[in-house]
Amino acid sequence: MTLERTVFAIDRIWRPRAGAPEGLRVAALAVLGSLLLWASAKIQVPFWPVPVTLQTAAVFLIGLACGPRLGLATVALYLAEGAAGLPVFAGTPEKGVGLPYMLGPTGGYLAGFLAAAWIAGRAAELRLRLPALVGMLLLASVAIYVPGLLWLSTFVGPEKAVQLGLLPFVLGDLVKLLLVAFVYEAALRPKDEGTSSRH
Repeated sequence: MTLERTVFAIDRIWRPRAGAPEGLRVAALAVLGSLLLWASAKIQVPFWPVPVTLQTAAVFLIGLACGPRLGLATVALYLAEGAAGLPVFAGTPEKGVGLPYMLGPTGGYLAGFLAAAWIAGRAAELRLRLPALVGMLLLASVAIYVPGLLWLSTFVGPEKAVQLGLLPFVLGDLVKLLLVAFVYEAALRPKDEGTSSRH
């Protein structure tokens, strides 16, 4: 008995080729994904009550498009690039680089990206459709906020952590989450999932 390999959106964009080294393709995809995360951290979109970056949207899209394992590996590579001193995070190099930056007030959110990418990838692996897909992305958002707020609270206390690290960003993150879900559903979902997809 052989188990059918799950087909993710990235497999439609860059198809595996017979005889070609799969490890090379996976490594290249992880590097490209880390570059997307880098770019998304630097793009600020005017929003109310504060501007937002596209980084959480990129984390969700990478997980959905690549699946849980490659999505997790891509975010891990991105964090490794940051730990090595590359200015890949929002606010770098102005606010520092490397491990000192990662151990600063926003470090918990960065750690949460790992779990968020995996959760989004599981949503794709389980072939969830709307609204279950939105529910999983909400869970992925929680996976970012929980370690982020816990770590931030060690610097400013729990009440200030919520005021500074949650309330200003909830609306923007919800909008990004919904946009990602609808973009994935409309344009990225593998077309052969058919009726086996779960609602």
